[in-house]
Amino acid sequence: MPVRWLRAFSGVIAGGVVVLTLVVIGAAVVGRDRDFPGPGSESIVWHVATAILVVAAQVQADRRRGVVAVAMSIVIIAATVLLLWTQWWDSGISDL
Repeated sequence: MPVRWLRAFSGVIAGGVVVLTLVVIGAAVVGRDRDFPGPGSESIVWHVATAILVVAAQVQADRRRGVVAVAMSIVIIAATVLLLWTQWWDSGISDL
C-alpha cells in the first residue's frame, strides 16, 4: 500500500511539472510577442528536459512494482526539487 501512495504522489508531481513547463513556455511566447522579458531559453530547456524525465520515470513507476517503482518515484521527486531549486528558488536567494 505505501508504494501505491508514493506512486500516486509522484504522479501528481510529474503532472505538475508538465503543467509548469507549459506555463513557462507560454510565458516565453507571450513575453516575446509583447516585448517584455520572460523566461530564457535555458529555463525552457531545463523545464522541458525535466518534464520528459519525470514522465518517463512515472511510466516506469506505474508499470513496475517494489523497489523499481520506489526508485522511479524518488527520481521524480529529486528531479522536481532540482528543477525548482535551480530555476525558481535559487534565483532570488543570491540577491539577499
